[in-house]
Amino acid sequence: MIHEFTKENIDAIAKVLQSKAKPLGNDVFRFEVSDQEEGRRLALEIHLGMEINNQRMNMVSVYAQNTFLQLHNCTAFIASDMLKQVTFFGRQQHMTSGLIVEQGAGCSLYANVEEAILNSDFTQLPEDLMMCAIALSLTESIDLDDFSFDDEE
Repeated sequence: MIHEFTKENIDAIAKVLQSKAKPLGNDVFRFEVSDQEEGRRLALEIHLGMEINNQRMNMVSVYAQNTFLQLHNCTAFIASDMLKQVTFFGRQQHMTSGLIVEQGAGCSLYANVEEAILNSDFTQLPEDLMMCAIALSLTESIDLDDFSFDDEE
């Protein structure tokens, strides 16, 4: 089953990003995030329960200057007031992908990261992999092992 976003989930995302959720039709929410000081702007759209080939999935899209990113099969998210960011992620088999949207209109994407990297001692990793392992370490707090895209339990 896919993660069922609630009104509280949408409100938590809006709070962390200091933005209002704008409904765009059924089950699509848009957040506009900006940092006037840095001159950055982005739009985040969350598409809930899209049906593709008789399977439901969530999709997260980010539109920024000269950039377009999408995370398909978003299985969960973590909205962190402390980090001032929302991390959307999905896991399939032993791979995790994460899309991080910051309150200051920054965005990062880590795709198809091996579970072995996330479970390793990040201090022993090369710097570029260390950043990825730290950024996606939040995903360890959510149990997705029993996750399935099937509607049946």
